[in-house]
Amino acid sequence: MKKKELIQEIENIVFNEKGLLPCIVQSSGNNDVLMLAWMSKETLIMTVESGYATYWSRSRGEIWIKGQSSGNKQKVNEIMIDCDKDCVLLKVDQKGVACHTGEWSCFFNRLN
Repeated sequence: MKKKELIQEIENIVFNEKGLLPCIVQSSGNNDVLMLAWMSKETLIMTVESGYATYWSRSRGEIWIKGQSSGNKQKVNEIMIDCDKDCVLLKVDQKGVACHTGEWSCFFNRLN
């Protein structure tokens, strides 16, 4: 699907009452789940247009381009939408680590 068609398809996505959408991020290389982030319609369009993961930071209330300050960028290879059209999955090539703690994935704490 071309970028123009992808952007048109975004109109069918269901964003929550705050205008956000949960985004699961998975490594293209080994299928590890790297993180969960939030996207607005604007950041999803920015991601499609740039090819790099761009999110909405709920804590800072601003656009967050993954890796802009750390260098740990996420090159997007594939964007999948779930069956209800209210969640997206990004398959990415992760440069460096995904987690702000320095871990490869944000999912490194086990609940026993």
